[in-house]
Amino acid sequence: MKKYLAELIGTFALILVGAGSVCLLNEKSVLAPGLMGLVTVGLAHGLTVATMIYALGHISGIHINPAVTVAMKVSGKIGWIDAIGYIVAQLIGAALAAFMLKQLFSSGPISGYLGATSLASNVTPALGFLCEAMGTFLFFTVIFGAAVDGRTAGNVAGLAIGLSLASLIMFFGPLTGASFNPARSFGPALASGYWPNFWIYIVGPCVGGSIAGLLQTHVFMKK
Repeated sequence: MKKYLAELIGTFALILVGAGSVCLLNEKSVLAPGLMGLVTVGLAHGLTVATMIYALGHISGIHINPAVTVAMKVSGKIGWIDAIGYIVAQLIGAALAAFMLKQLFSSGPISGYLGATSLASNVTPALGFLCEAMGTFLFFTVIFGAAVDGRTAGNVAGLAIGLSLASLIMFFGPLTGASFNPARSFGPALASGYWPNFWIYIVGPCVGGSIAGLLQTHVFMKK
């Protein structure tokens, strides 16, 4: 149960700080939208992931992302029981964080529906799926290379993973919201009731992440 509790806490922190940063930018006008806003949101997500890795990674591996767990299962790194337990814990943590945000902010368009992810007006569902899958593929390439393989990153794996997430959010954020994480999209959607194109944020990360995991496991990793 320690592993599942670590996943719940880590995911709670990610959604609270990550989605919360979006709420602050939109509702409280702390920063004007644009480059500075993207940097703020990117670093909020990336630094939270990095710190959670160092705090709880030794307990559960700190997936804090159902797509990571799916990729680990597909790659043979985790069993069915743990995979299901991890995902349930992650979704509970995401929901708890989002409902806490609902107590702090409005759940409507002013807050960006509690930081929910959605497509830009010029992005079609097909293109949105491609962006989420591609972004997750790149992100998970870093996760597997730095944390699972670990021949290059060592003790700075958490920093590498956090910075990669921050940089990818800065690019993909204006297009899709840059979820790369079904739990990140699930929590705010559940609390705000805002579910546009939600399938993209489930299927895209799971597909892109699984491809990255299989490629790293069967091609790049040392046997």
